Amino acid sequence: MNRTVRILLIIVGVIFLILLVAPLLIPVNQFRPTIEEKATAALGRKVQLGDLSLSLIFGSLTAENLSIGEDPKFGTAPFLTAKSLKVGVEIFPLIFSKTLNVTGVTIDTPQVTLLHDRNGQWNYSSIGGASAKATAKPAAAATPAATPGAVPEVTVSKLELKNGTITIGSTTSQKRSTYDHLDVTASNVSLTTKFPVSVSADLPAGGKFKLDGNIGPIDQTDAALTPVDAKLNISGLNLAATGLLDPSLGLGGILDLDTALASQGGEAETKGTVKLSKALLIAGGSPSGVPLTVDIHTKYNLQKNTGVLEPSTLKIGSAAAHLSGTYETQGEETQVNLKLDAKDMPAKDLQAFLPALGINLPTGASLETGTLNADLTLTGPVNKLVTNGNVGLFNGKLVGFDLGSKTKEISALTGLKTGKDLEIEKLTTDLHMAPDGLKADNFLAVLPALGQLTGAGTLDSKNTLDFKMLATLSKDAGVAEAPASGGAGGGGLGGILGKVAGGGGGCNSGLKVPFQIKGTTADPKFVPDVGGLAKDLFKSEFGGCGGSSASSTTKAQTQNPADAVSSIGGLFKKKKP
Repeated sequence: MNRTVRILLIIVGVIFLILLVAPLLIPVNQFRPTIEEKATAALGRKVQLGDLSLSLIFGSLTAENLSIGEDPKFGTAPFLTAKSLKVGVEIFPLIFSKTLNVTGVTIDTPQVTLLHDRNGQWNYSSIGGASAKATAKPAAAATPAATPGAVPEVTVSKLELKNGTITIGSTTSQKRSTYDHLDVTASNVSLTTKFPVSVSADLPAGGKFKLDGNIGPIDQTDAALTPVDAKLNISGLNLAATGLLDPSLGLGGILDLDTALASQGGEAETKGTVKLSKALLIAGGSPSGVPLTVDIHTKYNLQKNTGVLEPSTLKIGSAAAHLSGTYETQGEETQVNLKLDAKDMPAKDLQAFLPALGINLPTGASLETGTLNADLTLTGPVNKLVTNGNVGLFNGKLVGFDLGSKTKEISALTGLKTGKDLEIEKLTTDLHMAPDGLKADNFLAVLPALGQLTGAGTLDSKNTLDFKMLATLSKDAGVAEAPASGGAGGGGLGGILGKVAGGGGGCNSGLKVPFQIKGTTADPKFVPDVGGLAKDLFKSEFGGCGGSSASSTTKAQTQNPADAVSSIGGLFKKKKP
């Protein structure tokens, strides 16, 4: 028994020694020109390898370095470099007949550079295509059996790229995006057939990229047109880190994407879901508290670099809108022309997204009811998107916002009281929104407790409000009556009206109060235009208020406007002790 064990150990030892010594006896470097030639012919790019070594134990040839040349139109730097290249081979054919049968290829720590020119053409487009045919012709002349211009039949059982880095950019800019820990696994790889592939990589700022599916056969004229049928998943992509949104304006968001990708005949179709969390779409805003999701369906022409966004659904909570349009890639930028149509979106679901647009509800206030309609166009490059159109809020209630107490100076003029909650029958405006701020024109708000507000203004990148408004008080507005004596005390402007025009109750019906809105959306400041108010009083209010028309007209004509302005201004002065 012991003898048998010793014999087995000796046999194992001899075999082990053979496996260690045999590679030294086989001139494996003689295969380097063959490997380089076949790889060059297959890829259409100059392929260079370092010294080769053979491991019979692992059944592999290893090259110390690997370099794949660039398309001359994109420069002279290598398209790909790698620390090492390991080629799995069948040992016995290699030893006894010096036949090289490849079972697998592993590329360690590859560095890949992907570039596109101003026309959208990529530097990998020529791999295996026209350049391959041109490179293959000299080899074909040396091999009579080969067909000139034919793609070499090369099949690799398993192809792996481990721990790579991919750099993406444009020939028109020095800006580059880098993705680390690139891993690619493919099996039964061939340039002429479909094969399965899996790709994963780390995205800037901690995101993840993963693609699983089938690609091939490689398009002979443009590798970018190669058919693809795969599942694409992107998680945690920080848009500010990628440059998709303008970092100089502080814009950003976290993107998650889960889609099916199919490309055939030069047209790529994508269906799936896109989610944008912590969105920040205007300088001076703050990240949204709720995500925006889009059930997306797009078609993209890879040759024209143009695409169509088929009717898709945009959702914020239970609020839904319809999104459609076109887009086009121009150099580094993607230009879009989209249409957003929203009907009866619950305002309560939208309020947590408003900070992304630079809008913060007044401190302590919340939108409890109401619906939002919007008809908007979104145009321009995606990193500097401009939105134009009309938005409207209907039958809303801003709970916890007492307009009367917030407009103390105006209330001092009018005796206005609106209650602790603000009812909004209608609020509409023409909107222009760009990354650096927001502009509202033709602003109209119908407030049952007050009347009607009209005007226009801006909200800049520092969240600063600058609105010029006109309040037209309704007859039902909560305004205190003027005292009988006509004093300026208890009834605000009603008292002045009584003093100047001999009026009593009801004088404030239809009164126009010009004012400005300053401060921020979270803490708005309402500042009355005293001069404008006095001017309006003498032009339109006094003639029909109080006693007879003749008497009122006479008093309005004899009253010195400076006295009225002085009286109004006195409301804002502190009383002397």
